[in-house]
Amino acid sequence: MNRISDGDRMRVTEGRRISLRIVLALAAFLGFIMVAASDDLPQESGAAVLDVSSSELMTSPPGSNWLSYNGDFTGRRFSSLSQINPANVAQLRAQWVFHSANSNRMEVTPVVANGVMFVTSANDTYALDARTGLEIWHYARPVSEGLIDDASGHLSRGVALWHSRVYRLTDDAHLLCLDGRSGHLIWDVAYANWNKNYGATGAPLVVNDKVIVGTSGGDDGVRGFVAAYNAADGKLAWRFWTIPAPGEAGSESWPGDLYKHGGGTTWMPGTYDAETNTLYWTTSNPSPDFDGEVRPGDDLYTDCVLALDATTGKLKWHFQFTPHDLYDFDATETPILIDTVYQGQPRKLLVQANRNGFVYVLDRTNGKFLSATPFVSNLSWAKGIDAQGRPIRSGLGPTPEGTRLCPGFAGSTNWFAPSYNESTHFVYFLALEECQMFSSKPQKFEEGKTFYSTGVKRIAGEFSQKVFVAYDLDKQSIAWRYPQAGHARSSAGTMTTATGLVFFGDDAQSFEAVDARTGKPLWHFNTGQELSASPMSYSAQDKQYVAIAAGSDIFSFALP
Repeated sequence: MNRISDGDRMRVTEGRRISLRIVLALAAFLGFIMVAASDDLPQESGAAVLDVSSSELMTSPPGSNWLSYNGDFTGRRFSSLSQINPANVAQLRAQWVFHSANSNRMEVTPVVANGVMFVTSANDTYALDARTGLEIWHYARPVSEGLIDDASGHLSRGVALWHSRVYRLTDDAHLLCLDGRSGHLIWDVAYANWNKNYGATGAPLVVNDKVIVGTSGGDDGVRGFVAAYNAADGKLAWRFWTIPAPGEAGSESWPGDLYKHGGGTTWMPGTYDAETNTLYWTTSNPSPDFDGEVRPGDDLYTDCVLALDATTGKLKWHFQFTPHDLYDFDATETPILIDTVYQGQPRKLLVQANRNGFVYVLDRTNGKFLSATPFVSNLSWAKGIDAQGRPIRSGLGPTPEGTRLCPGFAGSTNWFAPSYNESTHFVYFLALEECQMFSSKPQKFEEGKTFYSTGVKRIAGEFSQKVFVAYDLDKQSIAWRYPQAGHARSSAGTMTTATGLVFFGDDAQSFEAVDARTGKPLWHFNTGQELSASPMSYSAQDKQYVAIAAGSDIFSFALP
């Protein structure tokens, strides 16, 4: 009797795996990729082609495809798919799991086009079959040495698509353009390589034929900027510096050469209004973080939302949430664009749940302040917001001996995505109830070191808690709260659907769905890992999926 040894069996199994990969690659070649002989954009054909046009990127709300970080340019993370609803959501099952070996914490939101999912992990990029999770191609790039602070975590939040190309940022602030059909590198631009304190952790945004990028490093003494590069050739189109140079408006806050180290970085993707060709991009805290003596005044344009002309980068208006920030209250939370009747009249709104503890509503046509509502109980840095939108300060701030302040260093909310449901008129986001001790101490800037001017400590005996919040835009009040049971470490965002569901990563390592109107829990799946990413939804072969990253894995769920 012929016997197959364990070693032979393993070789046969591996051979089958290799054969399967070859078949998948050929299938991708014949069906999905249709690789052109040149680097020109693909021509029209009867087969499925990766060719995401600028008009497709403007589709709102997203349906079968989820083409950008927030699903569409509005930042609402509202899916029009309706197969999964409150009556059947309890039947959701994991369809596949993709594991990335080069990261223990993925913060990516997957992007899907025509049944192909694109995800990033550290400096690596993957194309996956969105139905099965099987790898189509993988672009590998080593992590960078010598980075500091956030950049040293080698985090990436995803890609942007344009025609047959995939764009992503690397940990050392390079913009890469990859062929979405093969994963091959087309071009590589170092857009912030003159100061090693720069990094990048976000996802780019493609608007028309430009790729919009930002950097991390606001706590490390860099000069923030938003930049646009031509999507075709990677040439710089425009750059807006968020810290004014001497003689420019707002420069009085930055004596000497401090403007070169003022922070105001732009590390999260913004939103875009095609009707007015306006890009809404947000900025981080001033630097040094906790010593405001060296940077008098409001410290423009830190902690702002900037309304920029998407073609030229020219500033239309700005709104500053936390002038002269002493608490590291980055304003990089997603600015949501909503058209609705507000306070009795039709309005084009910009809504943001800010790290400083208030939900802001602005008229996005001109930046006019309309309202601000506190959404946490522990809020001691300010007593309220005045009629012009400026904080009424309590007088508390960091001191050499330490001052108890609320919210803490992580803020009342943070970068993890909010969402907005068109039916309920509710904004959903994860909030944090926390207080900490803030200390200050003068510090000189040194390249290669952080520039906090001391720091923050936890308070013994005090506990933190995450709370899932629904804010009623019509009533300007909190509709409901869903307190979380965990260690207050979740950094998971939200996504809502046309059927009245909200999906989010809870604080107990579970992916969860609740009723959008009441907050009633309807379904959960324990991932066994902390969630530091935001969910999305897509459809492949007429089947709706919901996906999220947890730990080093991508989970995709669907009905049986």
